[in-house]
Amino acid sequence: MSRAAILAAVRRGLPPPCEHPGAALPRALPGAARVARLAAALEAAGGALVELAAEEEIPAWLRRVHPRALHVLSALPGLPGAGLGALSASEPRDHAGLDLALFRGELAVAENGAVWVPAGNLPNPAALFLAEHVALVVRAGDVVADMHEAYARLGRAALPRYGVFVAGPSKTADIEQALVVGAHGPRSLALLLVDGSAGVVS
Repeated sequence: MSRAAILAAVRRGLPPPCEHPGAALPRALPGAARVARLAAALEAAGGALVELAAEEEIPAWLRRVHPRALHVLSALPGLPGAGLGALSASEPRDHAGLDLALFRGELAVAENGAVWVPAGNLPNPAALFLAEHVALVVRAGDVVADMHEAYARLGRAALPRYGVFVAGPSKTADIEQALVVGAHGPRSLALLLVDGSAGVVS
């Protein structure tokens, strides 16, 4: 069978086009309603939303929630000096004992709780999956309604060679359909939603 015949068969088997659901998604909702939708979606995925007034509150939150974190990898300037032990590593295997990884996300999706993290925000992508706990920092103004809006925003800039949407911690329900969180990756994920513009933690 020729290539043209194969492609023609694929086109014949395509489902009919459908319009964007529009009103079924929270695109027109105000900021507070979007955040509430984001929190619910993130909770359903096993994560947690934390609202902070400024990035300067992050070190205190880390000490309160992860007081025993000794090996911490942060992509945010200033956080390794917040009284937590710091681990700087470039090889994936060096992240095997990582207690906490903290990265900046570019946007969060209210529809499903996903956070877009591009390669430039990841010192090593392996840390995002090998750390025991992960915290992602996103500005409150960067919450979009759905994946359509997310890709529309990402389409306005050159995409990196690598990037990932993260939605909640690691989980599986393969065995007897019983959900297990932290089965083969991070045991928790917190989305730190920070009001105002992004800045450097002092």
